[in-house]
Amino acid sequence: MAERAVRAVRAVRGAVQLDRDEAEHMNERVGRLLTTVLERNNLSTEDLISIWFTATPDLHSDFPAAAARKLGIVDVPLICAQELEVAGAMPRVVRILAHTETELPRSGINHVYLGAAAALRKDIAQ
Repeated sequence: MAERAVRAVRAVRGAVQLDRDEAEHMNERVGRLLTTVLERNNLSTEDLISIWFTATPDLHSDFPAAAARKLGIVDVPLICAQELEVAGAMPRVVRILAHTETELPRSGINHVYLGAAAALRKDIAQ
């Protein structure tokens, strides 16, 4: 009998900065963020448990979770919330916290910060 790999629940972080507050632009950028998170961690949508999205208070054009639905992520619980409004914080940022099942150890998770958002977490940005 072959050994099965141990799968664990892991959290993957990510963020992207938008150039402007427009629904189509948000869907494109957030879609790219989600696709990159899946690719860099060798995950499929079947591995997703849930995704939390936050958006800075200056984003109003759409729900970031709409981008996930457009990618076909339709049977995964998604929720959106507003990021804290902190003076001097980077504007127009969508962040994600995706819960997954994976064989990767915690140290093997690739957190994804695209473009200017990489400055948010230089310690873990890939």
